[in-house]
Amino acid sequence: MKSVVNVKRIKQGVHSTVSEIFVNNTFVCYGLENIPRPVKIRGETAIPAGRYSLGFNREGGMNGHYYDDYPKLHRGMLEILDIPNFSYVYFHKGNSYKQTAGCVLVGSQYVLEDGDYRLLASGVAYKKLYSIVVALMLQGLVDVEVQ
Repeated sequence: MKSVVNVKRIKQGVHSTVSEIFVNNTFVCYGLENIPRPVKIRGETAIPAGRYSLGFNREGGMNGHYYDDYPKLHRGMLEILDIPNFSYVYFHKGNSYKQTAGCVLVGSQYVLEDGDYRLLASGVAYKKLYSIVVALMLQGLVDVEVQ
């Protein structure tokens, strides 16, 4: 049976979208993306709703930084695969929509500031989500459902 990471969007700011992230129906953390747009703007558009595969990306500068930050934990970036017109879409740490570049940031809490949402305790949430998801990926396939 496939495991599922659900990204359930709950609130939208001027430039930001907050979601609740569940793994196999258990709440893990909050997510932050850009806003959905009818026409994609590179690095400024939320992932289209849908179901996607999740894989490891072990290339690139971000991957190297995460190996340095989490040498005992990191096995590769968690990449959401096969999103039409999107590439290199990861779950990663960060606080503001300005840091998403089209990816999903994770945090333990969120706040509304000047019309946009920010995440707090991103590193804590990242380690929690990453540990859970990697254990499932090593057992089999994992899908991401964006709603």
